[in-house]
Amino acid sequence: MLKLFAALLCLGALMFQALPAFAGEGAKLFSANCAACHAGGGNRVVAAKTLKQSALEKYGINTEEAIIYQIKKGKNAMPAFAKKLSNEQIKEVADYVLEQAANNWGKA
Repeated sequence: MLKLFAALLCLGALMFQALPAFAGEGAKLFSANCAACHAGGGNRVVAAKTLKQSALEKYGINTEEAIIYQIKKGKNAMPAFAKKLSNEQIKEVADYVLEQAANNWGKA
């Protein structure tokens, strides 16, 4: 019984440690591929088209599907990332953008 408890405790600890790494993958990918133009949810090329919730809604890019499409295909000055990132990585970035937009990119 004690061995079973110890094994479950170890498994739980491993799972707990893996979660932050997985949860942070979107942030890491965003930082490496998007932050040059979109740091803090802004847009250094077209100032009005930020990644803030209001702009995403205004321009109809406020769903995971719409953001995934934009990342894959690019648009205007934004390059396409379909050949650079996997579908799973693109989904991670899209989810990160939506999460950050919902939290006002960490600003009060």
